[in-house]
Amino acid sequence: MIANTTHSAEERQDFQRLKTRLHRRMVDAIDLSKAGDLSEDELRQQLRALAGHICSLEEVKLPASDRDTMISEIMDEIYGFGPIEALMNDPEVSDVLVNGADSVFVERNGVLEKTDIRFADDRHLTQLIQRLVGRTGRRIDEVSPMVDARLPDGSRLNAVIPPLALRGPTLSIRRFTRRALLFEDMVAMGTLANEMADFLALAVRGRLNVLLSGGTGAGKTTMLNNLSRFIPASERIVTIEQTAELQLQQSDVVSLEMRPSNVEGRGEINQRDLLKNSLRMRPDRIIVGEARGGEVLELLQAMNTGHDGSMSTVHANDTADALNRLELMIALAGVDLPPTISRQYIASAIQVLIHITRLSTGERKVTRISELCGCRDGVFTIEDLYVYRMTGVGSNGKAEGHFYATGYEPLFLSRLANQAVTIPQELFAPRELQTGGEYSPPL
Repeated sequence: MIANTTHSAEERQDFQRLKTRLHRRMVDAIDLSKAGDLSEDELRQQLRALAGHICSLEEVKLPASDRDTMISEIMDEIYGFGPIEALMNDPEVSDVLVNGADSVFVERNGVLEKTDIRFADDRHLTQLIQRLVGRTGRRIDEVSPMVDARLPDGSRLNAVIPPLALRGPTLSIRRFTRRALLFEDMVAMGTLANEMADFLALAVRGRLNVLLSGGTGAGKTTMLNNLSRFIPASERIVTIEQTAELQLQQSDVVSLEMRPSNVEGRGEINQRDLLKNSLRMRPDRIIVGEARGGEVLELLQAMNTGHDGSMSTVHANDTADALNRLELMIALAGVDLPPTISRQYIASAIQVLIHITRLSTGERKVTRISELCGCRDGVFTIEDLYVYRMTGVGSNGKAEGHFYATGYEPLFLSRLANQAVTIPQELFAPRELQTGGEYSPPL
């Protein structure tokens, strides 16, 4: 009956149901009046001993060969992630997606796959969700059946329970990786070419304003982390996020995070509130983790009024779509601007556009790096500097294709010269670019 891949789904679910019963029996047996007198280590030892005792009882009918597994899983129910503990400890897993008690998926290396992990039932899953949400100081119940929060280890959690989730509780965890993926790694993996990485590093040092676009899970936050590495240590940075994920290495960094409203609907602090306040904090640059609504107007104002080198991301299918979404967000700010003026405002604020795509193979590619040259007759003028063209899928399941430099020399080169940053012209020479191998960022 042990919960591993050699047993049927029904046997694994029976194992989970037995564990749930034993866990409840443990809770009934705990003397809470004495628990407060114990240290954390002592409490864990006593709970493990209690779990061992309960598992060995004759009426439990648990084979001796399964007891160690059962004890470990009961401890995971108390302190860890329950049935998904092993997934949360797997370094190759980036996302854990639970679509109900008997449907658990993971993303490994950009590819979704179903696991054989089962919860005992929806109640078991709901209890885990409530415990994880409780760790963040939040609550989830029928009155407030949806929550988005950051776990103590930095992972991002989203949960929805009935009545909103019609097929049972759902849980999505985007795992936090302590070792950030660097440009060096991304070049080696073929996410972008050396010349593209060199250009982006110099563009950030030259205080160009950057907008990243891409779909969910494309790697926008990873790219934003990489770009931030090239901000000089002498500059003051304010980051604004819905859920803090950025890992900036500079010393003078102020990290701000949104606060949702409480159960009474009060106390919300949104991104626009934080952005307005950040302008009073003397930032050199502002980084908004993801532009979602009316706060984009304040961000564009900051980019246009001395906070050069600011950055943000937006969910979009391509570069043109990203700009259209910014225009829509300006309308959401409640400011009645004609479309032509909104577009000119966007074009004057942003210089560099980066689009990242997660391919059907699970790989992530920087598919376009472009210059936003301006807005003529109400139409954005965009020139591509670098592009990726996919030609097919190889026998190994990996994408086949190439990165290219288009040969276009951007208009902002003179602006970079004013910042004492020079980009070698050979970076723009039209050619096919190579990927892989070792990479060293420009000094």
